[in-house]
Amino acid sequence: MLLSREQQDNIVKLLLEDGLVDGAIVKKTYAEVEKSGQPILAALKSKNHVTDDAVQHATAIVTKTPYIDLRNIKFDKEKLLKIPQEVAERQKVVPLGLQAGQLVVAVLDPTNIQRMDYISTLVKMPVRPMMTSEAGIQNAMMQYVADLKDVDKVAKREEQEKKISSEAQTITQDSPISKALTSILDYAAKSKASDIHIEPLEKSLVIRCRIDGVLRKTMELPKSIEPALISRIKIMAKLKIDEHRIPQDGQFAVIVNDNEIDLRIATSPVVWGEQVVIRLLDKSGTSMEVESMGMVGKALADVTEGISRPNGMILTSGPTGSGKSTTLYALIKKIKDETINIVTLEDPVEYKMDGVNQIQINTDAGLTFASGLRSILRQDPDVVMVGEIRDSETANLAVQAALTGHLVFSTLHTNSAAGILPRLLDMGIEPFLIASTLNTVIGQRLARRVAERRESYQSSDLETASIKQIVGNLLPQSASEVAAKSEQLGYGTLPIATSPNFTLVKGLDTDDAPGGYQGRVGLYETISVDEDIQKLIVAHATSGDIMRVAKMKGTITMRQDGTLKALTGLTTMDEVNRVASDLA
Repeated sequence: MLLSREQQDNIVKLLLEDGLVDGAIVKKTYAEVEKSGQPILAALKSKNHVTDDAVQHATAIVTKTPYIDLRNIKFDKEKLLKIPQEVAERQKVVPLGLQAGQLVVAVLDPTNIQRMDYISTLVKMPVRPMMTSEAGIQNAMMQYVADLKDVDKVAKREEQEKKISSEAQTITQDSPISKALTSILDYAAKSKASDIHIEPLEKSLVIRCRIDGVLRKTMELPKSIEPALISRIKIMAKLKIDEHRIPQDGQFAVIVNDNEIDLRIATSPVVWGEQVVIRLLDKSGTSMEVESMGMVGKALADVTEGISRPNGMILTSGPTGSGKSTTLYALIKKIKDETINIVTLEDPVEYKMDGVNQIQINTDAGLTFASGLRSILRQDPDVVMVGEIRDSETANLAVQAALTGHLVFSTLHTNSAAGILPRLLDMGIEPFLIASTLNTVIGQRLARRVAERRESYQSSDLETASIKQIVGNLLPQSASEVAAKSEQLGYGTLPIATSPNFTLVKGLDTDDAPGGYQGRVGLYETISVDEDIQKLIVAHATSGDIMRVAKMKGTITMRQDGTLKALTGLTTMDEVNRVASDLA
């Protein structure tokens, strides 16, 4: 927006009055712009002395232009689609809705007549502009979800025209198939999906996305699109497009909303064709803080104590997709320091971390977890992370590393924290070595979080009985105990154990939160290996015996952790039962 010197001065005056910019900085900046000729507002923003939101709002007031703050708005998808996403991103315009026969839009510069005329012509009605900020525009753009109907149209057109006569015709950069794949990837990234499944059936091709741990059918395409779509993926992942008999693995990266997302590709021959599973690794969506991931109370205390020791092992366990690797990254971030050398062995390297020496496993070249671990122990490490202990050789090397003064992080596939100990025995590790090297073991699962839009309800008699059976001994027994017990456990305000029923929450089913869920939270159990647990290990005790002693010492199981999180509004009992029904 073109502003006169007087208007800019008035905007700066307004910012000063509201305390949004420092007076000394303004005085200094005025002196600088007198020499350079740069506008005062541009100078203040370029040096981050004032936010774009503050300048835009003040500009709207001075120019008497309607202003709307879009930074925290949840948009109606139908209203957003009044203007195609491509146009909205290019023109930086957000449709807000109809009013008196006009389309109300939010823009950065309402005085741009040419842009307003273009939008008016596009939507075939008058437009009424309002001013907003760059951050508000970006928030709106993030909520555009790729319209997968376009993919379906492309597929049907391809089928009708019968132009899939050879793979080479359909894998050029601007081909319809390329655009279709881009739309699928864009939709998955914006929906925060962890995986895309492309599954051939007898007469169609099904696309499913795993969002918050649950697979959802996204669309169904004609069978004729399958060869071209699979070939396009293979070319981008540098796989052999003429090999359909054996599984193949590859990778490539895409950029969505200025975030680079790594994609891991796995193809496999199935009865009706070739299946493709795409794993999306987006670091921007992960906080990498164990506290924000849901670790609280004794679990957090056990882990903090375990990683504070100069040597020993911290092991995490859980099924595939339970967040084990993310937990290890969060723990490494917690101890990362320029005074220690951290070396990791990973397959694959999921998130790149500054200050950490990360090594990608390459079995074809002979770089396995075992051979890599032997090598990195000669590189003077203080902390070693092994992505997964898969065999007895790797397990023995990890134990030896812990015995020789290193802090070792790794994962195992077991159902619970206590199950780690018998598993190491099965791998041939001597009990006295396990007892002397283990610091902390962690069991975990991931449950879906209740969405922000929610409603509360009273638990049924069956739910009440189940809650009391699982966590009745952990809850405060009277009103006088609520504050102390809640603070001790770290979950927030807990209900009284003797309540006739409990207040629970459930999310409202919306486009942004299918089923009423949005995001995930960890369910954890930890065992700190002290002298009593060490004696049980040496005596070849079962995982059940170890867990009984751990619970006597205050360990909260994953099922209890999930139930307490349901009582404090983080998740639901249905979700806890879904992910932890096999646990005590």
